[in-house]
Amino acid sequence: MKAVVYEEVRRVGVHDVADAAVEEPSDALVRVTSSAICGTDLHMYDGRTGAEPGLVLGHEPIGVVEETGAAVDLVRRGDRVVIPTHLYCGVCVNCARGYSAACMRVRPGGFGAAYGYAGMGPYRGAQAELLRVPYADANCVRLPGEPGDDREDDFLMLADAFVTGWHATELAGVGPADTVAVFGAGTIGLLAAYSARLRGAAEVYVVDHVPERLALAERIDTIPVDLRDGDPVERIKELRRPPAGEEGLDGVRCGIDAVGFQAVDRADPSRENPRQVVSDLARLVNPTGRLGIAGVYAEKDLSPAPTGNADGSIDVPWATLFGKGVRVGFGRTHDRRYTVPLRDLVISGRARPGVVVTHHAPLDDAPDLYRRFDQRADGVVKAVLHPRGR
Repeated sequence: MKAVVYEEVRRVGVHDVADAAVEEPSDALVRVTSSAICGTDLHMYDGRTGAEPGLVLGHEPIGVVEETGAAVDLVRRGDRVVIPTHLYCGVCVNCARGYSAACMRVRPGGFGAAYGYAGMGPYRGAQAELLRVPYADANCVRLPGEPGDDREDDFLMLADAFVTGWHATELAGVGPADTVAVFGAGTIGLLAAYSARLRGAAEVYVVDHVPERLALAERIDTIPVDLRDGDPVERIKELRRPPAGEEGLDGVRCGIDAVGFQAVDRADPSRENPRQVVSDLARLVNPTGRLGIAGVYAEKDLSPAPTGNADGSIDVPWATLFGKGVRVGFGRTHDRRYTVPLRDLVISGRARPGVVVTHHAPLDDAPDLYRRFDQRADGVVKAVLHPRGR
């Protein structure tokens, strides 16, 4: 089968690799119809997280079940399914508590696993023609419709981007009438902002410096804030109009970091500053507010910024957050808490998260799309690969 394979820093190729196959009675084999490229894939593409050459990339697939093991009961050949990023067994103590991203069985010697992800288990990625899905009854989420229909992009976002965006709003405790600031208008940030609107937020600000991303932020009925215009904290405070008696609360109730350790240094945009976004949000979130961190902070960084470290540690303004009494939540997405409810929002027509998809291409175009996505070039915000064409 064909698959997108990591070759070396900033180079991927489309290779012929051994076909994925059913290996355990609880497995399913899925023929992939769409597979998205994620910003997290770029952490590996850029050589930051220790990906080894030969790694099949990708963790955002949708497809059709082609074969199942003898122990699979809930999905059958021909079912259309979306596959959440984080594998889980469904029955260990963490899965039973709803913490599917911390499954105790899918990665011996650790917890949690993902497809095509350095350091997250031995599972090949989903930017390929076929994908082996372990614990298929737990990890295959059935979908209506046919491959390539008008909801393909919407359903595909259930693999990662939409659920992670929603998870960010859970971490930040976004509720009706809240004011929200999302730093980062990549797919996760945009869908966090979109989710905040679905949850009834009154004002949602989205901070970035890429014009195409800011245009999408405006398209989803949020307020874009351009980093190139100066300090985003001061800009948002200028735009805010607190009600009478709350003039001192000119920040936001909820802040979301959708950038992570590769944040741009505002003082020198040619450099990274992994503490930039957290520091800005600490200034912006009102006293007793809430902060959700969905951007990735890697445990291993092979090329850290001057203000970062190889082990991923950074300085955080804890005193500011402590003094304000800000509640902080962070961590990987427990996909299966959200996948089915968000799927049903898509089915109902209430949610159309595919609005963030900007590019479609066959699998063979992956090297060029990775390059353009990494360079933030040509308006690539969310790219979708089609192993079998469209």
